[in-house]
Amino acid sequence: MNLYSIQKARTASDRTHRIYDFWVSDLGIVVTVRSLYLCYFGLREPLVQTQVLPYIREVRKADVRFVLLTFEPAGQDESQFVKYREELAADGIDWHWLRYHKRFSVLATAYDILRGTIFTWSRIGKGDIDIVHSRVHIPQLMASVARKLSRKKPKLLFDIRGFLPEEYTDAGRWPENGWLYRSVKRIEKWLLNDADGFVVLTEKARDILFPGSRETGNDVQGRPVQVIPCCVDLDKFTPEQTDAIATTREEIGATGKFVVAYVGSFGGWYMTDEMMDLFRVAREQRSDAFALVLTQRQPELIEDLIRKAGYQSGEFFVKSVSPNEIKRYLSTANVAISFIKACYSKLSSSPTKIAEYLACGVPVITNPGVGDVAEMIEKYRVGYVISDFSTSEFAKALEHATSAEDVDERCCRTARELFDLVEIAGRRYQMLYNDLLRPQS
Repeated sequence: MNLYSIQKARTASDRTHRIYDFWVSDLGIVVTVRSLYLCYFGLREPLVQTQVLPYIREVRKADVRFVLLTFEPAGQDESQFVKYREELAADGIDWHWLRYHKRFSVLATAYDILRGTIFTWSRIGKGDIDIVHSRVHIPQLMASVARKLSRKKPKLLFDIRGFLPEEYTDAGRWPENGWLYRSVKRIEKWLLNDADGFVVLTEKARDILFPGSRETGNDVQGRPVQVIPCCVDLDKFTPEQTDAIATTREEIGATGKFVVAYVGSFGGWYMTDEMMDLFRVAREQRSDAFALVLTQRQPELIEDLIRKAGYQSGEFFVKSVSPNEIKRYLSTANVAISFIKACYSKLSSSPTKIAEYLACGVPVITNPGVGDVAEMIEKYRVGYVISDFSTSEFAKALEHATSAEDVDERCCRTARELFDLVEIAGRRYQMLYNDLLRPQS
């Protein structure tokens, strides 16, 4: 049965602002679309809680039913899984899970791919899956193999997210142009050829993988391509009221201070030394500087680094907080930092922290070479893009990042325009589903 929407976008420029209201069959009967969402992460991981489930719930508003498969690491309290299933079922999400294996990395991943493929093939065989939505390469491999082995042929949506093979070489985990890299690139080429639609995080990634699709919305084969950056729920991520900010500042000891904030991890892609250098310059330039760091890992280690950057007790606050608490603390900041290693693979990256900073009305100091971030910061005047990691450039950044008129309001407007979970992520995913299921002419 072919599915399509009764409402059509009028022009190409309209595409990102219109969604199709509901699905009907070619017999005119309203039906429910069912999607199998494959995710190679555990349900409770922050990424799934902030970047998978919220998106699924938005697409659910178009009456799309989801079967969700995740891969759960050992050591969890599995007695809670029944509760999680019930909570997700209430949202129209049928959750299933398989064990994630880590020991003997390559063999473990191959085993997980096999089990995920069997699960996907079994679900496709039931005949009730219209779209298999795969988050990144490994789930897409499961989906492509399963569909190839199946009589039923649902549409495959490849939610690419990033340049996976290049991430491993840029991180030094695989030799550049080694056999493993070349093998994965060949698999990636097949996955790209096999998919029916695509999601990327940045315009740069779109231009690299699907040249010309920026103008048409489709690749050279006519398959739909959407750019959906990492978005945030603006009902939850909004600046706190003035009184609440004053209360939190008093709580953390930042009353009357110039608060420089960072949210997220350190090490790896995240440039710890450079960020600590900026904290140091802030302390040297301003006697009222205050360092605020919200991180999930090793807060004690970060405290030691902050002290080495020149901060005494009472001049910094480092804490591991839940996602629901981030906006309360972040709203106290005057400026925030995002330094990420610039390399080829990061052209596809959309850091969630950028959306969170802006949604809380906080301008950003960042470096170029990471997705579309630098161009966006400069275009909307919501921070400062450094030219190098020097003391003089850090001092200039701290001076100019907050200089734009009404910069806090400008940040919030930019977040609404570019990173709204409902108006950007939700609508574009709904539109992409609609494009996938529209009958071919």
